[in-house]
Amino acid sequence: MFIAYVTVAVLAAVMTLWAASQSLRRAATPVQNAAKLEVPPSWVVPLGGLLLAGGIGLLAGIAVPLIGAAAAIGLVQYFVCAIFAHLRVRWFSTLSFPAVFLSLAVAALVLRLASVSDVWDLAPRLAGG
Repeated sequence: MFIAYVTVAVLAAVMTLWAASQSLRRAATPVQNAAKLEVPPSWVVPLGGLLLAGGIGLLAGIAVPLIGAAAAIGLVQYFVCAIFAHLRVRWFSTLSFPAVFLSLAVAALVLRLASVSDVWDLAPRLAGG
């Protein structure tokens, strides 16, 4: 289970960190998407910061289970809200993008919880074997 978690977490983190980089530098796509979703433009950078924290947390979760679980929970919440934002404005053509990110976040959470005997154990996973 741990190898599956690492694989999914790294894939989810890479995708999330890419999305965060787009938002943090206010690239055209996230700004245009925010406008279509009726999200204030001032929210683009803070939302990118949440994505950045989630991506880093998934990677840190490889060594510290609690951080990985917390990051995955945060990303699940983020992408559920993103899906509702798409549904609210009836923008169905791009609904698959947050759905893919949500699926990866859910998979990372399930695999992180399944790969440890005690999620509250803060000892690094890689140090003790």
